[in-house]
Amino acid sequence: MNFSLTDTQLLQWESIVDFSRRELNSEIRDNDQQGQFPLENWQKCAEMGLLGLLTPEEYGGLGEDLLSCAVSIEALSYGCEDSGLVHAIITQLCCIVLLNLYGSAQQKQQYLGKLSCGELIAAQSITEPDAGSDVLSMRTKVDSNGSGYSLSGGKVFISNGPLAGVVIVFAKNGEGKSSFGGDISCFLIERGTAGFSVGKPLAKMGLRTLQNSELFFDDACVPAQMMLGKSGHGMFIFNEAIEWERVLMTASHLGTMERVLGKCVEYVKTRKQFGREIGKNQSISNKIGDMKVNLELGKLMLYKMAWLKDQGKRATLEASVGKLFVSESLKSSCLDAVQIHGGYGYMQECDLERDLRDSIAATIYSGTSEMQRNIIARMLGL
Repeated sequence: MNFSLTDTQLLQWESIVDFSRRELNSEIRDNDQQGQFPLENWQKCAEMGLLGLLTPEEYGGLGEDLLSCAVSIEALSYGCEDSGLVHAIITQLCCIVLLNLYGSAQQKQQYLGKLSCGELIAAQSITEPDAGSDVLSMRTKVDSNGSGYSLSGGKVFISNGPLAGVVIVFAKNGEGKSSFGGDISCFLIERGTAGFSVGKPLAKMGLRTLQNSELFFDDACVPAQMMLGKSGHGMFIFNEAIEWERVLMTASHLGTMERVLGKCVEYVKTRKQFGREIGKNQSISNKIGDMKVNLELGKLMLYKMAWLKDQGKRATLEASVGKLFVSESLKSSCLDAVQIHGGYGYMQECDLERDLRDSIAATIYSGTSEMQRNIIARMLGL
């Protein structure tokens, strides 16, 4: 068993960290306060190849495996302090994965190249006002109208929603009520489609540069060729998508954790109180020790999750375990970091307060911590 990253992965890590620190960390505080998406930085990431990490080479991407992609996202989040931008990139990558796995040749040809170069922004919409963790209770429905489909309903909290030129939508087939999700299908719908409208960006506690909104479908017309995968296969697609998403989100969280840990180690070595560095106090050093333990454990979980997916295997249990542990660890690490920095940590100019606000979303998005515990228990036969 080899726990080492390849030379290529290590080189890419260093390259992405250097790029992120050099190009992506200006104006973050202003963008955070204004809820402004950094479109210029998005384009820089596209030029760096980050949006095409998982796109096959024939469509203009890098064709990386998931483990290499996870390492790249970990490096991006370590170097880039704008977690909202990283989240937007992960959303784009997840949409690319679904198109690559389930899209028709026509759909791949039409969208993958534009998504990989950043020309087109994508979103995937599952969550509804009355259907969050309980996905099967979604009310958005799709009916056949002869020449295609008619989509009605609404989604909420959709990442990249206000910016997306194309959206992946999950909807119930008519009045079907299959308890196993066999009545759910998946579609692509373009911005500007009659009956499809986008709400205003939602104001959030954290991840403010990430744009989220409601989506509304009022008998929106969807051509038959815009179905993603087969009719009734929506839950199968969703379950696959959520595993990829949890891998990439976990990678992002670990990058942030390592960055926050580095700040704390540097600070406690230079900050003096009562005649010595505060890192000499066990109450401080123990917090940092816990942060390091959680970081290293999280990396092992991440690389196993990604490896399983690269082997073509399901990683339902592993993805839930990793997502739960790392998201909760991120939140506790950011809280400890603010505490370690004292009054300075509470100030906006320190940036740790933004990391803390951003970290709260980690235990909610891509499945709440409570749902991960439910999934783990169910997988154990409880």
